Amino acid sequence: MTRSNRDPWKRRQRLGAGRAAVAALALAVGASGLMAGVPKAQKHERRHEIDHLEEVWRDAMLKDDTAAMSGLLAEDYMAITPTGTLQTKEEALANLHRVHFTSMEVSDRKVRFYGTTALVTSTADIEGTSPDGDISGSYRYTRVYVEGPPGVWKIVSFEANKILMPGDHAAADRK
Repeated sequence: MTRSNRDPWKRRQRLGAGRAAVAALALAVGASGLMAGVPKAQKHERRHEIDHLEEVWRDAMLKDDTAAMSGLLAEDYMAITPTGTLQTKEEALANLHRVHFTSMEVSDRKVRFYGTTALVTSTADIEGTSPDGDISGSYRYTRVYVEGPPGVWKIVSFEANKILMPGDHAAADRK
């Protein structure tokens, strides 16, 4: 037996690394199979529900509709704004009237399901203003929905980042 095999700490490290690899593999295989047993019609219906909620969200943003937005957001909702600020549900609803969108075109939407969680990524080309000035541009965002009671989806998380065009980096560096 070599010296390293006699060292119980090193042996535990090797066993722990092996167990972690097996757990990661099981999680990856399990996550990919979460929707495998779901009938195709049900998958389509769930996708349709999320697409509809994305349109409700877009309309609420364009119309400053606090009631509609409140119905979409979970009580523990947390967002990361394009400026990196954390925002709770209450803060998001209060700020809804401070940001004014004149147009919002959403494209490249992808919806993925992980059990009762839906992950949406999209691009939004917007025109609008905030108290800090013009916010027009292209943004890439991620929104996370969680299904509570069957068919009741709530947004629990959101993050948006502005897509910088060539030359935007140089302008940002000068500020």
